Amino acid sequence: QVQLVESGGGLVQPGGSLRLSCAASGITFNAYAMGWYRQAPGKQRELVATIGSTGSTNYADSGKGRFTISRDNAKNTVYLQMNTLKPEDTAVYYCNARYNVNLNFWGQGTQVTVSS
Repeated sequence: QVQLVESGGGLVQPGGSLRLSCAASGITFNAYAMGWYRQAPGKQRELVATIGSTGSTNYADSGKGRFTISRDNAKNTVYLQMNTLKPEDTAVYYCNARYNVNLNFWGQGTQVTVSS
């Protein structure tokens, strides 16, 4: 049974930081590309950042220079460090694990709210 469990969300003031974590189980973690996506109210889910099995990273323009994705294969965990947060970063953040189109899994999401 595949499980992706996100943590680290919460309420933060503009300009603040949060680190999201996603602990994976039930998959061969180091073989999967991992990613973070987000969905704001009334909007479609969008890419935030991905990290491949070899460690290559990709970021949406909205997070470049502010967000850093990383992975710890020994802990089966992927992280998203978010700095200089803005109100428009408010969304539910979802962890994704993808091996191929048929092996593509999602976490339950964690709420991030950026507000003063």
